[in-house]
Amino acid sequence: MQHFVGLDVSVKETAICVVDEQGSVVARTTIESEPAAITAWLQGLGLQFGRIGLEAGPMSPWLYAGLVEADLPAVCVETRHMHAALSARINKTDRNDAHGIAQMMRVGLFKAVHVKTPASQRRRLLLTSRKLLQRKVQDLENDLRGSLRNFGLKVGVVGTAGFERRIRALVADEPFVAAVVGPLLEARAMLRLQLAKLHKMLLDLVRDDPVCRRLMTAPGVGPVVALTFRACVDNPSRFGRSKCIGAHYGLTPRLYQSGETARVGRVSRCGDAMMRAALFEAGLVLLTSPRLRWSALKAWGMGVAKRRGMQKAVVAVARKLGIILHRMWRDGTDFHWTKAA
Repeated sequence: MQHFVGLDVSVKETAICVVDEQGSVVARTTIESEPAAITAWLQGLGLQFGRIGLEAGPMSPWLYAGLVEADLPAVCVETRHMHAALSARINKTDRNDAHGIAQMMRVGLFKAVHVKTPASQRRRLLLTSRKLLQRKVQDLENDLRGSLRNFGLKVGVVGTAGFERRIRALVADEPFVAAVVGPLLEARAMLRLQLAKLHKMLLDLVRDDPVCRRLMTAPGVGPVVALTFRACVDNPSRFGRSKCIGAHYGLTPRLYQSGETARVGRVSRCGDAMMRAALFEAGLVLLTSPRLRWSALKAWGMGVAKRRGMQKAVVAVARKLGIILHRMWRDGTDFHWTKAA
C-alpha cells in the first residue's frame, strides 16, 4: 500500500503528516527543518511512499534536493495552487496544513514546479547580488541629489565617473554639509568597487558559457540578459513548446471568458519578475537603439509599434524574443538576422 506525505516547512521546524490510500492519518510529527532529520524519520517508518509534497519557498530547493538524494519521491508544489487548496480550512495551523498537503498528494490535486539545479541557483545568486549593489548605489546618488537641493546645490547632469568630483566641488564652501556628505561618498565608492567585482565575475561566467555566448548573438541581448535567461529557464526541455515561454513569465495578456463575456486584459505579470524585466529591457534596446543592425524581428516590432504604440510593441518583442532564445538554445543555433537565413 502506498502512503502520501505532506510537509509544512518553516524556518526551524517542519510539520509532517502521513496518510494512506484511503486518506486516514498514519503518522504525524514535528521535526527539525533539516533534510537528514526528515529523511531519517520517514525512512524509519518502513512505508512505501507514493508522493511527498512540500510548498515552493526559500528552503524548498535545499529540502527537495535532500529528499531526492535519499531516493524519496519528493514533489514541489506551486504556491498559488497550494494556497487555493488550503484556504477552505477554518483553522490554519502547521499541523492542519501538513494534513491538507498530504491529501493533495493523495488525490493528485496539485501542480508541480521545476526546482532549479544548484548551478542555476548560483547564477541567480550572482545576478541578484549584483542588482542589489546596483540599487544601493543609485539610492545613494539620488539621496545626495535631493539633500543638496535643499541648500540650493544642483548636481545636474553628470556621469558616473565625475559624480563624486562634482559633489565635492559643490559642498566645498559648506563645511558642515561636506562633513556629512563625505562618509556617503566613501560608502558609494566602496559599493561601486564591490559592484565592479561582481560585474567582472558575471562577464567571466558568460564568457566561458557556450549557451550564453549563443544567446548573445540575438539583437538586444547582452551578458546580463543572457545569464538571466540561462538561470531562469535552467533546462530548456522542461518547456514542451517555445511559445510557453511568454505565458510562463507573464508576457501574455489575461483572459476572462464566461458565457458571452470575453475580456482581454493587460499582461499577467506572473512568473519570475527578473526574467520578465530582462526580456523587456532587451526588447526596448532592440527597438530603440540606433546602433543595432536591422533584422526581421526589429521590422516586425516596428510594425507593431505603428499599429499599437511603442509600449505594447516592446512587450510583444520581449515575448517573441524569449521564444526565439528558447528555440536557439534547444536547437543549438545562432540568431537568424533575415527570414531567408
